[in-house]
Amino acid sequence: MFKEWRHRRAVQRVKPGDGRPLKRFRWWQMLTRALFHLRLMNDDGRQTVYAVDVKHQKASDGYVKAHLYLDGRHHAESRVPAVFPVQGGTVEVKASGFGLKRCHYVTAEGSEFQLVPDPASAEGRRARFEGSHPALSRWIGFLSVLVLVGGVVLLILQLAEQVTRDPEGFAQYVGTFTSPIDLSAWGNTVVGLVTVAASTERALRLRYHWLLDGGVG
Repeated sequence: MFKEWRHRRAVQRVKPGDGRPLKRFRWWQMLTRALFHLRLMNDDGRQTVYAVDVKHQKASDGYVKAHLYLDGRHHAESRVPAVFPVQGGTVEVKASGFGLKRCHYVTAEGSEFQLVPDPASAEGRRARFEGSHPALSRWIGFLSVLVLVGGVVLLILQLAEQVTRDPEGFAQYVGTFTSPIDLSAWGNTVVGLVTVAASTERALRLRYHWLLDGGVG
């Protein structure tokens, strides 16, 4: 019930577009913009092309907006998470701290299909790399998961040490705990940068887990 309520709220947030043309994706926008496409066939055989354009950087009003284009013209906009009604279903868009975690076409029957990233975008380049080097791509994805798991474990150890440091606090009930891994400030910085890179790599493939990627972000 709560999920349905959130879905209806997201649909109600959608505002009509102004008809402006969709701008080309430029290479220097790879870290600040995501662009995905959806092509659907009408009953009369005519093709309808949708595009979802999202700027990653925060807007002045404090949230990220997703823009829906229909056949190259601005059709609608909404803050994310966004749910755009389209032909035969909806397009759902969700963002994380590292990019997008969802950009899917959901049919009225409940089937889901991820939209196709623009070839010039970072997501499109990552998808092309996966197509041309599937084995290496799987290893990179596996390495990203390992990095994030290690980051979560390290975070838990450090939090446990901090919580039990005061002998008059929580430690009097469970005892003190000393983390077996003691990193310097420089070491923590390196770990932070590596985990951010791992979550960014996963975001390029629209992969997200609340504990792994959410813990970093």
